[in-house]
Order: sequence, then C-alpha cells, then structure tokens
Amino acid sequence: MKTLVAYFSASGVTKRTAQKLANQLNCDTYEIKPAVPYTDADLNWMDRNSRSSVEMKDKSSRPEIIKDGLDVSGYDRILLGYPVWWYTAPTIINTFLEAYDFRGKKIVLWATSGGSGLGKAKNDLAKSTTATIVDGRILNNDKQIEQFIKEL
Repeated sequence: MKTLVAYFSASGVTKRTAQKLANQLNCDTYEIKPAVPYTDADLNWMDRNSRSSVEMKDKSSRPEIIKDGLDVSGYDRILLGYPVWWYTAPTIINTFLEAYDFRGKKIVLWATSGGSGLGKAKNDLAKSTTATIVDGRILNNDKQIEQFIKEL
C-alpha cells in the first residue's frame, strides 16, 4: 500500500509531526499551502474578526490553496493531518479534498491539538470527498505517533 502524508500546518507544529510520520513510514509528504499564508493575526482565535475565526464560522468557506502538481493517483492511503480549529479541521482541508480526485482512496485523519480531540472532523470532511475517511488520532508526541503507526 503506497502512502502519502498530506498536511496543513499554520505554525509548524503539524509539519514537524508530518515529517516524523513520513520518516518512520518511509513515505512521501505533501504540504497543503494556502494561496494567502496565514499571519499571526489571522490565527488569533480570540479575535472574532480574525481570518481563521471568520472561515470557521462559515462552513462553506474554502480558502484557496496552491495546486502545484500533486498526483494522488499513485497513492492508496493518505494520512491527512491538520491542527484542530474549533473542534474540527480547518476549512482549508475541505478545499484540499475538493481539489483532487480521491475516489477509491483511504484517508486516515490525524491532528495536532492544544487540548481538544478530533471532534467532528470526520463528518465535516466526508461531505467534501468520495474517499473513505477513517478517524485517526491526536498526535502531540512521539508515543502517540508510534501508537498511530502500529494501528495503521
């Protein structure tokens, strides 16, 4: 089974975890990049008018991503990572899922989080793809990463 670790990282935490996963699984990585990068002010969840707050209030929000030649056809399984925002995946993950043909693929979710779990991400994301989506784990440390890999 050929695996891709795809991830969105706003501050670098999720990126570091993605790199650890890919190194241990000996697989490719793909960074989901917003067309307009997020600033610290954009990520201020305490500001109701910050970009991330506005996007997360509007479930139809689809922040534009940079499409730079990713070919998902050669992968059977995608380990899809993101930081948890408002108890779910950031809407940029929906953009990613809607931008590519994941038909017949298995997508295993994983996330980094300061305190909440995966929440309702699976249900929120299932509407954006024809892939089979599987709940994964919160991956905040090496022990959690090792357990996640064992469960794959």
